[in-house]
Amino acid sequence: MTRPFQLHPDRLFPSNPAQRDISRRLYAEVADLPIVSPHGHTDPAWFAGNAPFGNAAEFLLHPDHYVFRMLYSQGISLDDLGIRNRDADPRESWRLFAQNYHLFRGTPSRMWMDWVFAEAFGFDVQFGAETSDLYYDLITEKLATDAFRPRALFDRFGIEVIATTESPLDTLEHHAAIRAANANGEWAGRVVTAYRPDPVVDPEFEGFRDNLARFSDLSGEDAFSYAGYLAAHRNRRAFFAEMGATSTDHGHPTAATADLSDAEAEVLFVRVTGDDVSATDAELFRAHMLTVMAGMSLDDGFVMQIHPGSYRNHNPWLFANYGRDKGADIPMATDYVHALRPLLGKYGNEAALTLILFTLDETSYARELAPLAGHYPALKLGPAWWFHDSPEGMRRFRSQTTETAGFYNTVGFNDDTRAFLSIPARHDVARRIDCGFLAQLVAEHRMEEWEAAELATDLSYNLAKAAYKL
Repeated sequence: MTRPFQLHPDRLFPSNPAQRDISRRLYAEVADLPIVSPHGHTDPAWFAGNAPFGNAAEFLLHPDHYVFRMLYSQGISLDDLGIRNRDADPRESWRLFAQNYHLFRGTPSRMWMDWVFAEAFGFDVQFGAETSDLYYDLITEKLATDAFRPRALFDRFGIEVIATTESPLDTLEHHAAIRAANANGEWAGRVVTAYRPDPVVDPEFEGFRDNLARFSDLSGEDAFSYAGYLAAHRNRRAFFAEMGATSTDHGHPTAATADLSDAEAEVLFVRVTGDDVSATDAELFRAHMLTVMAGMSLDDGFVMQIHPGSYRNHNPWLFANYGRDKGADIPMATDYVHALRPLLGKYGNEAALTLILFTLDETSYARELAPLAGHYPALKLGPAWWFHDSPEGMRRFRSQTTETAGFYNTVGFNDDTRAFLSIPARHDVARRIDCGFLAQLVAEHRMEEWEAAELATDLSYNLAKAAYKL
C-alpha cells in the first residue's frame, strides 16, 4: 500500500498559534538566503570533476553514517548495505534501506531524507518497501542528467561556499582543479579547504610515524625534529591558505590544552615519535599542539575549530573491518573550564583570534561553554553538533547558551556532513528552529519582531560568513 507524501509548510514551527504566525514571517525572510557551509566533509573531487553521482544507494545511502549506523544497530550487515563492499547489488542495498525506513521515524535523518526526496527529486508517495524500486529508478535516472551533476546541484540549492576538510597529507589536487575552473570561467562555485592536522598531531592516530614521513616529504622539512615539525605545519598551512582555507579543525578526544616551554616540548616530541607512546604523553602532546596551533592562527589568520569529546572507533571489530567514520563514534563527558585554561591564559584575550568551540556534552552548555564564550574575546560557540544536530538539540543549545553568551558569541549554523543533499536539508531545519525560538521571544515581548528578523538573517547567514572569514 502506497501513501501520499508531502512536506508540511509549518513543520518544526511552534504549535502555539501566535508563535507559529511569527515563525512563518521570520522564516520568509531567511528561507531563500544563500547557504554558507563553513565546515563539512563533502568530497572536493565531486566539484573538481563534476562527474555524475551514480545510483541512489551510492549517492544517498553509502556516504551517510547517520543512516547506516541506525540500520547496523538493528543487525543489518554493512556488507549487505554496500558499505565498502563492491560486490553488493546497490538495488538490493536500497531495498534494505526502504524496508527499514520506519526505524528513522522521529529522527533528524528522517527529516533530512524526506526533504531530499520531496525537494530534490519531487516524490509525492511515501518511501518504503512498496516504493523502493520506484525511488531507486527515478533517483538513479535523474542522477544521470546534467541537472543533477555536483556543480548544478551546488548552484540549484543556492550554496555560496562550501569548506571541505583535508589533512596536511592531502595534495589538494581537487581544490587546484576547482580553482582552475573558477579562473577560466568554467564554473563560479566556491569550494575551499580546511586544515585538519589530526593525523600528524595525534600520536595515537594510526600510522603516525608514517604520516610524519609523508609530512616531511610534502613540506620539505624534517618533521622528525621538533623545529622541523613546526616548520612543516607552517609550510602546509600556507599551502592550504593558497587553496582558499580560512580555518583549521581539531578533532581531539578531549579539550585539554597545555603550554609547554620549547625545551619541554622537544623532550616530549622525542618520546611521542618513538616506537612506544604512552597514553599520557599522547594526551599531553595533543594538548600542547592546540596551544601551538592557536599561536599559528594569530600569525596566519586562520579560524580555529575544536571538535572534542568523541570516543572515536568505539567498536574495535567495526574499525578493524571497515575503518573510520562508520557510525561507531560515541560522545563523552568533556571538561572545558580546566582543560582550556592554559590556552586561554595565553591567547584568550586576543580579539584577533577566533576559536570556535563545539561539544557533544550538552551538560557543559550553560555551566561552562556559554560563560567562557561570554567572557573571552577569542571564543565563539559552534552550533549544536553531530548527535545534537536535531530540532531538540538546537532548541536546547539556544535555551542554555543565549542568556549568558547571547547570539553574537555564536557562529550561526554549519552542517558538518558527508551527504551532499543533506546540506540544504539541514540548513532548512536550522533556519526553522531558530525562527521558532525567536518567535517565542517576540511573543513574550522580550524582543521586537524587526530585531528577530535581523537576528534570523544573522543566524542563517551573516554570523557564519563573518566568523569563518568567508
